[in-house]
Amino acid sequence: MAGKLGILAGAGALPFKLVEVCRSQGRDVFVLAFEGQTDPRTMEDVEHAWIRLGAAASGIKLLTDAGVGEVVMAGAVERPSLTELRPDLSTTRWLARMGAASLGDDGLLSGIIRTLEAEGFTVLGVDELLMDLVAEAGIYGKVSPDEQARRDIERGVAVARRLGEQDVGQAVVVQQGLVLAVEAIEGTDALLARAGELRREGPGGVLVKVKKPQQEERADLPSIGPRTVAGARAAGLIGIAIEAGGGLVIDRGRMVEAADAAGLFLIGLALDP
Repeated sequence: MAGKLGILAGAGALPFKLVEVCRSQGRDVFVLAFEGQTDPRTMEDVEHAWIRLGAAASGIKLLTDAGVGEVVMAGAVERPSLTELRPDLSTTRWLARMGAASLGDDGLLSGIIRTLEAEGFTVLGVDELLMDLVAEAGIYGKVSPDEQARRDIERGVAVARRLGEQDVGQAVVVQQGLVLAVEAIEGTDALLARAGELRREGPGGVLVKVKKPQQEERADLPSIGPRTVAGARAAGLIGIAIEAGGGLVIDRGRMVEAADAAGLFLIGLALDP
């Protein structure tokens, strides 16, 4: 039996699913929740503690005191400004050492993972624990992309990869060859809302999500789920594409059912490295 798992829990359903898996396996689990980020329902009947995002030293101590050996980072975390972060001395020193590398999400997450490893924790990826969530290649539901949509997907992949090279974002919305919106710090929900405001007449656009070329795969893999479908529908899109093997599909059954009802296609993309 594996040792106690520590879940650094952000928002969304992933932390809760990890808790469920640990329960089904009889594995001890400890949830480190972040104030203003984590859904409180994740912690129901689970050993846990709450901290501020800027309280790194407290977080490390809590994980150590709980007897955690392996750690997984799961769920979205909205990055605060430095003023909102209110970093403790340990976090301030760490940010100073990181310098420019901490400006992008991947650089920041890679630094966090190195710090956890230096403290003696083994850091796992969500995909290692929830292998059934890894996106597969092919059409998921009843709807398939037409030729225009496939051209938009191809353009979206190219643009998203360029964004990823600069550690900016993982997602883009393309409509009839036009890039309507790209993801930065705001996340996919806000991206879709903005794309809805900018949509053009004619066939709707496509949301494309791919991992960054230098992606730290143990954190922040691109993901889609029922909420993504609802946002895409509200934005007037006609489909969603995600990188197969490089992204996560959450609540696949509900997501496919919602997409079919909305007339949206869902496709996993087998991409060359």
